[in-house]
Amino acid sequence: MNKLIPLKIPLLNANEDEVVLASLYVTDQQRINQGDLLAVVESTKTTAEILAERDGFIVGLMAKEGMSFKNGQVWAYLSDDENAFDPDLTPWSVQSAANKNNTLEGLRITKPAQALIKKHGIESCKLPTDQIITTDVVQALIDHKKADKVNWVDRPANDNKRILIYGAGGHGRTLLELIRLLPGYKVEGFIDDGLPVGKFMLGLPVLGGKDKLGQLFADGVTLAVNGVGGIGNFQQRLDAYLALRDAGFYCQTVVHPFAYMEASAKMEAGVQIFPFAYVGSLVKVGYGVIINTAAVVSHDCVLGELSNLSPGATLAGGVEIGPRTLVGMRATINLGVRVGADARIGNGATVKADVPERGIVPAGSVWPPRK
Repeated sequence: MNKLIPLKIPLLNANEDEVVLASLYVTDQQRINQGDLLAVVESTKTTAEILAERDGFIVGLMAKEGMSFKNGQVWAYLSDDENAFDPDLTPWSVQSAANKNNTLEGLRITKPAQALIKKHGIESCKLPTDQIITTDVVQALIDHKKADKVNWVDRPANDNKRILIYGAGGHGRTLLELIRLLPGYKVEGFIDDGLPVGKFMLGLPVLGGKDKLGQLFADGVTLAVNGVGGIGNFQQRLDAYLALRDAGFYCQTVVHPFAYMEASAKMEAGVQIFPFAYVGSLVKVGYGVIINTAAVVSHDCVLGELSNLSPGATLAGGVEIGPRTLVGMRATINLGVRVGADARIGNGATVKADVPERGIVPAGSVWPPRK
């Protein structure tokens, strides 16, 4: 084995293109044997062990616990030679900012990402310090900055209840089942860019992709719900909202009949609340928030726009969740904690202190970590 064999992140869930490396059991240049446990990765739905497929040395290690990776992304290499790794010959070579006058000093960042940062004037304080910064990471920051400035449609264009669902995947089909329990709505069908026109899902057709939105709006369909869950790729969910906004659609708030909201709780448009969820007194729920099955949002919480509470998540009183943040299944966030924008709280985590913007709390862990 003279060549470098890339070790890639496995696909855990076809609906998520990103996972978190929850546990790492190897170090750079470590000798490993076939069958050794190398790492554990997790999505919002499941976890998986990465085992060594043959003997060799771990080289070119680019992973740390808590880092996010795309499906198929290289996180290390395997070689017969512990000194075989040449960073300049690999697709994941990184540029270390050695100049003390460089504001990017100490960050692991690719050269194309540096160019993108300079072009868009991204502040170094906004960059994550716990992962290799690629163009994808920088582009996500640019897209999220744009999302902060979006003006959403704040009222429907007419009084009818004709509504469409953008996205015919699992989340979209679940929304269809929910809407069918609510009085008065007439669901026209699904908009989905990846399915053929005319395909039926739960008795309703796929009407077309986003290029069909203008025609539907002109025909008097002015309500929509976003059926793109976007757990592993928030940008997909945001793109759906932007397409609906640009076509003039009002995103309807939908609350399952078996969910309970206190009368003093306030919601913006586009909110989705699923069965057995609880929303407490004086809670403020921002635009497009998902409160999934059996999630608990206690009194005085504030949920930033487009944030997502997974099934069974529990927020104690006075918790603040930043925009676009994901709280995993059965995670618990303690009284008065603030979680920054674009953070990710892993499944089953317990959060006892504030989490910074873009912070990652690994699944099953207690935050803050012990020093």
